[in-house]
Amino acid sequence: MTYHPTTTGAPGTPVAPVAAAPAIREPLHAPVAHLVRGGVIEGIHYGSVVVLGADGEVELQLGDIEAAFYPRSALKPVQAVAMLRAGLPLDGALLSLTAASHSGEERHLAGARRILELAGATEDDLRNVADMPYGPAVRDEWIRDGCRPSRLAQNCSGKHAAMLYTCKLNRWSLDDYVDPAHPLQQAIAEIVEDLTGQAIARVTVDGCGAPLFSVSLHGLARALARITTAAEGTPERQVADAMREHAEMASGAGRDVAALMRAVPGLLSKDGFEGVQVAALPDGRAVAVKIADGADRARVPVTAAALARVGVDPVALAEFAGAPLLGGGDVVGHIRPARALDPLTPSSYV
Repeated sequence: MTYHPTTTGAPGTPVAPVAAAPAIREPLHAPVAHLVRGGVIEGIHYGSVVVLGADGEVELQLGDIEAAFYPRSALKPVQAVAMLRAGLPLDGALLSLTAASHSGEERHLAGARRILELAGATEDDLRNVADMPYGPAVRDEWIRDGCRPSRLAQNCSGKHAAMLYTCKLNRWSLDDYVDPAHPLQQAIAEIVEDLTGQAIARVTVDGCGAPLFSVSLHGLARALARITTAAEGTPERQVADAMREHAEMASGAGRDVAALMRAVPGLLSKDGFEGVQVAALPDGRAVAVKIADGADRARVPVTAAALARVGVDPVALAEFAGAPLLGGGDVVGHIRPARALDPLTPSSYV
């Protein structure tokens, strides 16, 4: 489905002109990480990486940063901004949950129930799919207790509950809030274009059932940089502050994206299925990563290497270098990000 822009967003919100939609093509990915075992490259992860400086200029690009792709859940901070602009009155932990891919812990379920309560809605009003908790430990406990999949436990329930609340406040219909033509989704699409600076290339359905907007990796990095550099009191800044202060509410205990935000002061980061991660600092430096095969084992170390490239202290990133490769119980290898991501390597090296 091709998206056609409208002007149904939050009343009085100026929307800047946007560039043309990114091209829909087979991405020209490049090697971004090597799997090294015993000194020999055993495997190669392809993908794309973009690094933005504080001035918004591209300092490094690997692969194809301009092709249309789906950011998956990495776009949730932008969706949360759009809902705030449309009148959503949440802040703090509940706002962080609005932008969450949560693990299904009790705090996440309680938060989603609270948003539904504020909206005068129930779990039956949610239109996300029923699922087991995303967090492995929580899922195991859920199964041991004989619990069944539920919409509340699904990792996007905070976002969906907030969508219902936004619709209720605007007197928009509730039963079709995930329809791309619904006023809520049109308002979200408008802000996606505003913050990424480009038109949406394609609209499809995300795993949870909500519309999924295709932009470029460059556009995704630009959007998160705009969120982290926004002035105090703006919806963008509210989302950034909520997610940084309540990092585990936006993810879960033991999740790498929360640990990364704890390790790097001021960093805002969000992960997404199929090997997507975006991160930005308060001064606008930002990185975005897409691993072509969707592998998490490459997503984290490549993101850490990109952050080091943009000037984050490598010592703070040491724990995100990737799990060691074992042979017979001993460490025999590792994941090595592409040499182009080394802070001392000229950006032309690929």
